[in-house]
Amino acid sequence: MGHQLKLRPALALLGVAAALGGTGVAAADNDVNILIANNKRMNDSVIANVFTIQHNRSGCRNDVRPDGRLILAAQRHARDLIDNRGLDSDIGSDGSNPQERGEAAGYRGRVSETVAVHPALAISGVELINRWYNDPAALAIMADCANSQMGVWTENRIDRTVVVAVYGQPADPMDTTGQNVPLDPSPDYDMSDEVEFGNRWWAWILRGVYPPPGQEPR
Repeated sequence: MGHQLKLRPALALLGVAAALGGTGVAAADNDVNILIANNKRMNDSVIANVFTIQHNRSGCRNDVRPDGRLILAAQRHARDLIDNRGLDSDIGSDGSNPQERGEAAGYRGRVSETVAVHPALAISGVELINRWYNDPAALAIMADCANSQMGVWTENRIDRTVVVAVYGQPADPMDTTGQNVPLDPSPDYDMSDEVEFGNRWWAWILRGVYPPPGQEPR
């Protein structure tokens, strides 16, 4: 029986949000409101939880920070997997592996990857991390203190969710001891601000008024 790692939850997507048009609204936490599909918090939660695993399980003292090149590599592979349903692992439709995709994105250093393919519109952050935590190969990657940089990307379809996390070991590591803080702004894992926004302004949205005016509908 696998162990369940108790970590902070995140949802990959609010299903009803994807059906609404328009642009996202910046919330108080500087994230884009999920009135359209937006997986930033899901992706941030993966990095935060890998940080927790490294520090609590492996005794790491380094930080784990997002890297734009690794995000690009994760994005490319996630979109490849979402569009090619015969794929569900590290190998891309062009035969590429994580190291090659990292280098193609401009990253210099050792690269590894964890992949999750879920047959539904969304996957929770807890389910995702527990899946990888109970996979020895994935856990070894997450718990490696040398993996101090990450890029995460999530893609959703109505019957398929893909999450790709790419881990990097920079050629010239930086000492971040004493600088280890959560992602700023700290992700709002339960997405309560989006839920509150939707509850307060739903009547306006249904009337086709978006963004809503600065007062609640009567």
